[in-house]
Amino acid sequence: MSDTYNYPAQIERDEGGRHVVAFPDFGWGASDGATRDEALAEAQDLLRELIAVTMREGKDLPKPSHSVGHWPVVVPPVPIALKAALYGAFREAGVSQRGFARDLGVAESEVQRMLNPDHATKTATIDRALRQLGKWVSVTVIKAA
Repeated sequence: MSDTYNYPAQIERDEGGRHVVAFPDFGWGASDGATRDEALAEAQDLLRELIAVTMREGKDLPKPSHSVGHWPVVVPPVPIALKAALYGAFREAGVSQRGFARDLGVAESEVQRMLNPDHATKTATIDRALRQLGKWVSVTVIKAA
């Protein structure tokens, strides 16, 4: 079974005519834009922050629901999607940071940085860590809408 971090976004117009975007799967947070396209561009930043805050708080990331009706699906920036995948796999494995560091042959501080959504981690490092947890990264590129 594959994990995805692409979430459906609800877009509504407010009384001022702005397009307000929210992610019902998270239950909090909103962004907006003067146009639908601008709101969706802002939604990617919001989604990045929703994922990062959830990780910082040590909570489980919600499973993305299926898009409802005409709700667009927002794809997070690749770096945070990879961090989210590692975070989810790490939590699912139920290992300690110390044990995971030992399994990877790295310092525990390196594992802490890998799981920190605000720390840049090389893709190869995340891929190696995911493989240690029994997962691997598969990239799918599709035509933009």
